Amino acid sequence: MAPEAEIGWFDLHGKAPQIEAVQRASGLKWLNSLFAGLDFLDLDDMARRGIQLTHGSGLTSGQVAEYILLGMLAWAKDYPEVVRAQDRHEWLQAAPGIRDLAGSQVLMIGYGEIGRLAVRQLEAFGARVTPVRRSGGESALGADEWRERLAEFDWVVLTVPGTAQTAGLIGADELAMMKCDAVLVNFSRSNVIDQAALADAVGEGRIAGAVLDVAEPEPLPPDHPLWNVPGINITMHLGGRPTPASMKRAADRFLENCERYRRGEPLRPRFDAVLGY
Repeated sequence: MAPEAEIGWFDLHGKAPQIEAVQRASGLKWLNSLFAGLDFLDLDDMARRGIQLTHGSGLTSGQVAEYILLGMLAWAKDYPEVVRAQDRHEWLQAAPGIRDLAGSQVLMIGYGEIGRLAVRQLEAFGARVTPVRRSGGESALGADEWRERLAEFDWVVLTVPGTAQTAGLIGADELAMMKCDAVLVNFSRSNVIDQAALADAVGEGRIAGAVLDVAEPEPLPPDHPLWNVPGINITMHLGGRPTPASMKRAADRFLENCERYRRGEPLRPRFDAVLGY
């Protein structure tokens, strides 16, 4: 049915069907998607065809921010070991994780909706958060300022969009600048970090660990060495998985945009192919 479509929402079964449907939809004028990042599509072709793009920015921001907090708390308290002790029916005599979020220094690289929500939640736990955004500004670091400050932070949290500018943002050099007891938390794209350099840095004790919601490849094969690096906790890209609440938000937004489309009004949120988000 895609060739008959003027409006398309094709991604409910993943990215591959959406790619094929867009290719077939020769009359498409507006494409809606649950995905916040649409770089898997042929954006140049869509621009030539004049297709309007609306994406899923903000639909799962709250749950991703909660997963960031969950991952950091789980790492700080070594909650996986608590669960394993319960599986063994063992009553622990001491807490396996003794870090507190309260009083810790957090660098939040990426200050979009997810980053802002995560900052509010972390500050409620008493963490001291320094955000990074392109323009810098009061209480925030600019894109050219954060590297020289890496050694100050207990946690480095990544919530940046996946763009050409953010690819390789954290590599061996940046990892070497971090504190030896710092933890890297990635809830953006897997290519934002050098995964092999991270595994080496954690495995050799040059930084304390990592919380990774994303990895390369996905899903990670059962025999992938990343699974076995002590100190790396993997949350299997569950942070942004649709929930009933986020799907209702997506449907409500789509219906509102349908009315805007009928009236010839701007759709939102529009995907900017130049910025990549």
